[in-house]
Amino acid sequence: MEQTTYTLDQDIQDFISNCMTLEHPESYLIAVLHKVQGRYGYLSEKHMDEVAHLLQVPTSTVFGVATFYHFFRLKPAGKFKISICLGTACFVKGADLVLDAFKTELGCSLGDTTSDGMFSLEGTRCLGVCALAPVVTINEQVFGNVKPTQVSEILNKMKEAKVEA
Repeated sequence: MEQTTYTLDQDIQDFISNCMTLEHPESYLIAVLHKVQGRYGYLSEKHMDEVAHLLQVPTSTVFGVATFYHFFRLKPAGKFKISICLGTACFVKGADLVLDAFKTELGCSLGDTTSDGMFSLEGTRCLGVCALAPVVTINEQVFGNVKPTQVSEILNKMKEAKVEA
């Protein structure tokens, strides 16, 4: 019998093996995907195929779950993860214009990463700092009262700082 070699780390394979001993092992798919994304930062096609094989579910099921839930990434995130709050307070104060400025400056859309791998652009709902609307976070740093005209300067500061993600 041929031995299959997986690229998933052994502890993730062990977690899946343990799930297979439980009742309804396929119900652990989301937990498995969270572990995979937690380790690698996103869900690659290869890893989704391996999860499907190890959990003994169709690859289409794994892909369907991964694309249905917004918290799963199918591409690697950039070094700088930009999240623009699109909640009500931020939207009313111009978050859509700030988002457009980021899209233009970065040359990418929501959910994408720049070709150099530096920046990922995401929309988020309320960050809980409505008094600072519109709000942008880059990694863990919060920028409040952001105007579209400030986007270029913010991005330049991030590039210069070379802050670790």
